[in-house]
Amino acid sequence: MDLKFGFYEKGNVRIRYAEIGTGFPLLATPGGGLNSRISNWPTMAVINIMEEFKNDFRVITMDQRNANTGESTGPIPVDNPWDAFADDQLGVMDHLGINRFFFFGNCIGGPFGMKLMERAPQRVAAAILSQPVGHKPEAPDYMYDSGKNVWAKEFLPRHPEVSMATIETYLHNLYRVQPDFVYSVTREFAKSCQTPMLVLPDDVTAHPLQVSIDIASLAPNAEITVFPWKAPPELKARTINRARTFLKRFQTI
Repeated sequence: MDLKFGFYEKGNVRIRYAEIGTGFPLLATPGGGLNSRISNWPTMAVINIMEEFKNDFRVITMDQRNANTGESTGPIPVDNPWDAFADDQLGVMDHLGINRFFFFGNCIGGPFGMKLMERAPQRVAAAILSQPVGHKPEAPDYMYDSGKNVWAKEFLPRHPEVSMATIETYLHNLYRVQPDFVYSVTREFAKSCQTPMLVLPDDVTAHPLQVSIDIASLAPNAEITVFPWKAPPELKARTINRARTFLKRFQTI
């Protein structure tokens, strides 16, 4: 991929972003939980958006703040951590002079996208939530434990100034304060959200099928694809094409 890289800085936050393609802007956040980073697209993503959509849109992506092996840095946002991610994402778009944009979120990009739609509904023209992260009652601490045992295990040795107590509070505020649905917003918000969205479901512990069904059931302008859709290859290709066609319906330039 011929990506063009840049940095957005605000105070002690520094975010690396990349873009490819031309046309209506599409902000795409990779999966990987708190290790959501640009390098995940070709290695971990079920759909490599940078490659698949580069001929259709101006695709922008980023290393999320403090993702291990990424290049985005900043304080651990213990208070309102979902809002801090939204601040970073909107800050990148402001830096690029982009007002309205599409959003594609893989994995943790589901909660990211719902928070963006809550915070800036006039800016998100349409959204695709692929395999969205959400709460699974049978494994209520799955995301908290993943953050502590995977992300923090690598992050802390490189940041001795950050205590485990700070990390635990951060993870608590991400995943335990609102232990329901997509973590970042309430079901009441989903019912009121007018943004057109397309949900691509998954069914693993971190991406419960029920959460995808709930998003599609609650949000008045949400659609959902068939499940499963990742195989055979022909079905996956049709699903990707449906996502592309869905976004183009709402293109305003």
